[in-house]
Amino acid sequence: METKRFGRWLRQLSLLTRRQRLQLMDALRPAVGLDQVCEAIACAAPDPCCPSCQARRSYRHGHSRGLQRYRCRACGRTFTALSGTPLSRLRHRAKWLGYLGNMLDAKSVRTSAKALEVHRNTSFRWRHRFLALVKHDRPERLAGIAEADELFLLESQKGSRKLDRPARRRGGVAATRGISREHVCVLVARDRTGGTHDFITGRGALTRDQLHRHLLPVLDPDVLLVTDGHPAYRCFTREAGISHEFVNLRAGERVRGAVHVQNVNAYHRRFRQWLARFHGVASRYLPNYLGWQWALDGARIATPERFLRCAIGVFNT
Repeated sequence: METKRFGRWLRQLSLLTRRQRLQLMDALRPAVGLDQVCEAIACAAPDPCCPSCQARRSYRHGHSRGLQRYRCRACGRTFTALSGTPLSRLRHRAKWLGYLGNMLDAKSVRTSAKALEVHRNTSFRWRHRFLALVKHDRPERLAGIAEADELFLLESQKGSRKLDRPARRRGGVAATRGISREHVCVLVARDRTGGTHDFITGRGALTRDQLHRHLLPVLDPDVLLVTDGHPAYRCFTREAGISHEFVNLRAGERVRGAVHVQNVNAYHRRFRQWLARFHGVASRYLPNYLGWQWALDGARIATPERFLRCAIGVFNT
């Protein structure tokens, strides 16, 4: 619209009725939402690299759906800040910040879909696309005093077309008592500064080989690892040359000076309470939900804009 015509139109806004002003606000809301998303993406990635050849030699080449488009000088391909990210090709960008606000409130798929007026399948797809990179926003190493303990959840094949076991009702219990192959083991390691790593080690009890595979790469060589009395930890730390202390929970020992696992156990409790609101989560999606809880724990991600930055892989850790 020309500047003069826009000025005349703007001066007539005072003549609108209340109903007309509400209609105007509703009509402008999608455009305003799209502008906010595009601005957040542009601020998060001011100089994106080419997703094809990883070169940073590019120049501006028009716009694509509100985002600056670039052409790579090395390979000639065009791209935007979202190219090569999990958010590429997702539609309804104007509603992304509203949806991320619902994720910060841990709303369900259907509740979020109803609030944003999108299909429930779209809501489900957005949830896991937004979490695809957020779950990797972790500290490089755990240092000082680090606690490790396992969390066991009943294995769920929700959504699978073929089951490798007899079907059971949602919210059921295992066929046998104790830890068995019907449970998924989640190993959580957490240092005293709040840095956290978690791993899905597989079904059944934790083993020494799983500790070498998952836990050893994220531990600082000078760390003091505190665990319960599980023999796998003692064997692992002896072979890896890591300082180790443990508390004998079976004997009723909970704290011995600075030696305890209450920090990681409190994290377990918060995760279980938070996960219960979703009424059953497929085990194959557990890494995403663990990353989601880690993002929310301690209000590490407090705004939809920050959530969006992490969703495209821009971390400030």
